[in-house]
Amino acid sequence: MTPIVLIPARMAATRLPGKPLADIGGVPMIVRVFRQAQAAGIGPVAVAAGDPEIVEAVRAAGGQAVLTDPALPSGSDRILAALDSLDPEGRHDVVINLQGDMPFVQPSVLSACADLLAAHPDCDIATVVAPEASIADRANPDVVKAVLAMEADGLSGRALYFTRSTLYGDAPVWRHVGIYGYRRQALLDFNAAPPSPLEKREKLEQLRAMELGLILRAAVAADAPISVDNPSDLEAARQHAGKQA
Repeated sequence: MTPIVLIPARMAATRLPGKPLADIGGVPMIVRVFRQAQAAGIGPVAVAAGDPEIVEAVRAAGGQAVLTDPALPSGSDRILAALDSLDPEGRHDVVINLQGDMPFVQPSVLSACADLLAAHPDCDIATVVAPEASIADRANPDVVKAVLAMEADGLSGRALYFTRSTLYGDAPVWRHVGIYGYRRQALLDFNAAPPSPLEKREKLEQLRAMELGLILRAAVAADAPISVDNPSDLEAARQHAGKQA
């Protein structure tokens, strides 16, 4: 496999406008994400930016960034546009899609996505789950739950469904972490398809892939990475950075 890591980012976030450039311990958030991806060492890393100021920030930090159409409707559209620009010859057969709002994501989590694709030739898309943070996650619609057929080692499983609904029973639930590893053809097939009925019902893009018949597998991470979606998340990220300093 020859993976490439692409990080979609745009300034017009609804709940936290301008968040890619939000300062976290003296470093723009998108630069922190880029550096974590580089540390995984699984392939070249680039930011698929929707705005020139993001490109400037990444390049100023010594990174690679591609300016994409700001009107693109989703992160997967943005990474496909960047892929077409960076690799028109198709050298990279695996694309790791890392969200630009995970400034402390562990490099090992990205490696786990690539490892799943290498270990399972039937896997079209690899992703990540983490244990629930509390029992309240089970009924929280903002927490996306993954239903998995787990492997015997408990380190990964085949995805059966994803939902925002409450999951019942005594067993813990898996929280989905929005990191994906696509085989290149799976990314092309996914982007070429219209939103599916289950995707529209649950408001979860990954269900489109499942309705297309693509096989998803998920690696288990010890904890969900800190994700910055709103001002309170940003403050928590700043406090976390301060503890690391």
